[in-house]
Amino acid sequence: MIGRLGPLLPRTHSPIRPETGDGNQSVYLAAIPEPVFEMVTAGAAYSTAALYRGGANSLNFQVVSAQLDDIVESWIKADLTLDQTVRQSVIQARRGQGKFRANVEATERACRLTGITNPTLLIASHIKPWRLCDTAGERLDGMNGLLLTPDADLLFDRGFIGFENDGGVRVSPRMDRLDLKRLGLEVLDWERLGFGEAGVGWQARGLSERQAGYMAYHREQVFVS
Repeated sequence: MIGRLGPLLPRTHSPIRPETGDGNQSVYLAAIPEPVFEMVTAGAAYSTAALYRGGANSLNFQVVSAQLDDIVESWIKADLTLDQTVRQSVIQARRGQGKFRANVEATERACRLTGITNPTLLIASHIKPWRLCDTAGERLDGMNGLLLTPDADLLFDRGFIGFENDGGVRVSPRMDRLDLKRLGLEVLDWERLGFGEAGVGWQARGLSERQAGYMAYHREQVFVS
């Protein structure tokens, strides 16, 4: 698609790099030419009329990501190259369950953000999103996961927080400071501004080499810079 899309993209301030198709995170809320919109929506899984409305509740982040996950899950169910057991494990991994969770728990013991250790309060969250993984192996790889509390998982999934290889927390500049305070995470903002002290509980352990590889993808493709 990028071969057809590239020539239609704006020469400057394009949200997508015409040469590679990668997202350009330095561009925010960019306008795109109508031919680009029409070409993309022609093959989209969503209603073109709903996309034209823009900002409608029917197309919020949660709904759209769930629809994309549904599409990928349907591909997996139809993939006869996968053993039935593997196929079921991969589908369970979408929701952080089954073999994927067991693999994550083999190395992770606590939420990387809050330090909570109670397993009933923790979600097995993919670092490289489940729908964007290239193989069943990536979707089941425990190194492609973290244990996070529900609020931390939501922030991580939407790119409002990320992690450095040394375990430090990266906070998106688009994360509202008041919202951080409401979540009880204002210390993250203090550190971002240089007022916090290093060595707080959730920064105690760095990422493994394989986790760091997945986290590099998250910082590049998911984190909102």
